Amino acid sequence: MSYKLAVGSSDGELVDQHFGRSERFYIYEVSDEGQWELLEVRDNVTTREEGEHHTDELSRTVDMLKDCSKVLVLQIGPGAQQRLKQIGISVYSSRGTVEDALGKLIAFENKRKNRAFLDREQAE
Repeated sequence: MSYKLAVGSSDGELVDQHFGRSERFYIYEVSDEGQWELLEVRDNVTTREEGEHHTDELSRTVDMLKDCSKVLVLQIGPGAQQRLKQIGISVYSSRGTVEDALGKLIAFENKRKNRAFLDREQAE
């Protein structure tokens, strides 16, 4: 089953954005075979209005990504990470190129999925 992954990147080449300050997120669809395709780029408007709190910005950003099942950023604060986890979004941090980070994340997920499958087989 394919899933959507949001990557915090300033240019689509590097994973170089902190979740709370990311100006844009690159949204990828990742297939079961580990192939990925860029679907869209979402601008994250983070301008605070007079009297607006950081939590308001965080809520907008989380809401903007609610159709994604995973988020990949350079860094993320504990509050933002908790908010994403509460709505079922897995959070990963990495640095380097988007291509390398996606490859590592997909390999990690496949390894984890295979281990869970083997654990179920051994329990039977």
